[in-house]
Amino acid sequence: MKRLSILFVALFAGLVQIAAAKAADPVYTGVFSNTAVGGYDPVAYFNEGAPVEGSKDFVTEYKGAEWRFSSAENRDRFIANPSAYAPQYGGYCAWAAAQGKLAKGDPAYWAIVNGRLYLNYDRKVQEMWETDIPGFIMKADANWPAIIE
Repeated sequence: MKRLSILFVALFAGLVQIAAAKAADPVYTGVFSNTAVGGYDPVAYFNEGAPVEGSKDFVTEYKGAEWRFSSAENRDRFIANPSAYAPQYGGYCAWAAAQGKLAKGDPAYWAIVNGRLYLNYDRKVQEMWETDIPGFIMKADANWPAIIE
């Protein structure tokens, strides 16, 4: 039993080291998913002004993640120009990126600034981000993409 425990600890330590050495994915998808923006349609933020759930019927792949859309038209718009619709910083939290860190972006906490979509971690973080949006964008732009490498 003791030998099995030692083996388990060694295996776990090795897995932690491998995970720590691996760079973060360029698009935030969560731990047990490969779906960007939590399955929400990134184009809908621009043409409907609100988060709209995407459908498994309208998908594409971009930067190693699955992107879902509420319509074929939105999917086709994204495919034609993904950088115009994909959230900045790969959908990670914009405020965290300004701090040089990574945190999940929540599709419910968002803003479009100068034609770009930004997600934040939660309501409180969104409120902090809103106190100096231009300054936080400038800091996050300077930090990105080095924080995922």
